[in-house]
Amino acid sequence: MKKRLLTGLQPSGALHLGNYFGALKPFVDLYQDYDSHLMVVDYHALTTIKDPSTLRQNTKDVIRDYLAVGVDPSEAIIFKQSDVPEHTELAWIFECLVTVPFLELAHAYKDKVAKGLEANAGLFNYPMLMAADILLYDTEVVPVGQDQKQHVEYTREAANKFNIAYGDTFSAPKEMILEGVGVIPGTDGTKMSKSYKNTIPLFGTKEEVQKAVMGIVTDSTGERPENVFSIHKLFRPESELVNLYEENKGSYKTLKEALLDDIEKLITPMREKRESITDEEIKSVLKEGAEKARARANAKMVEVRKKIGVTL
Repeated sequence: MKKRLLTGLQPSGALHLGNYFGALKPFVDLYQDYDSHLMVVDYHALTTIKDPSTLRQNTKDVIRDYLAVGVDPSEAIIFKQSDVPEHTELAWIFECLVTVPFLELAHAYKDKVAKGLEANAGLFNYPMLMAADILLYDTEVVPVGQDQKQHVEYTREAANKFNIAYGDTFSAPKEMILEGVGVIPGTDGTKMSKSYKNTIPLFGTKEEVQKAVMGIVTDSTGERPENVFSIHKLFRPESELVNLYEENKGSYKTLKEALLDDIEKLITPMREKRESITDEEIKSVLKEGAEKARARANAKMVEVRKKIGVTL
């Protein structure tokens, strides 16, 4: 039997190249080898999005993006987190097992608060909802970036806490960190993130992509523009790029144009496919995915409810 895999994306806005190389492409490359679950984590998005129309549109856009990059809905369970209420139910149970000091150690929470995000309780408890997302399906493999490895460690701790309190119920999932996609650099050299406003849009217009690429921060003191080079390595082998950057040393505009050409070669076919996907197709995919996900989640929660004592 295939191992069970789960991954997800927040519908927090237009996807960028960091999302593609950090989550979408790794999933497309491997999902058919696993019993795969692909989730839109719309409840996680509530930590930052407060406008319902924005959340609805972003959710449809994420599904459209998944389909555009090549995910076959007959080969994976594609669903919305909010369509499976067992996620929040299990998260509450885990929150009753871990301590506040334990959650205070979360790197992602501290980093986001340091960047100016509101320190709401949802953001603080985020790791336990993520633990529920993963453990609800007896997930064995979780593809994550290097910066999210701690979330899977928190998930294992939540599983362990429950097992000690109520008996063996959850198995420990393993993170899958693919080489080269742990942290995707943004236009300023730090992690590409919408929060940091340093992204290159995945499905933006050619003009929008060009503006982002031409705005990549360059260091005039180095042998080559390292921020440009770091992003370019995602599109071509480093061995090919060395000569290109050596031949165009100091010509940052030429190197950015070469990167732009490589980006366009990748995203143009996907952009065209994306534009052909209708809202009705998206609703159909989510309806079928929700039914499959709910069946698995409910079976797990029948066991959990019995063990914690809420089933009479």
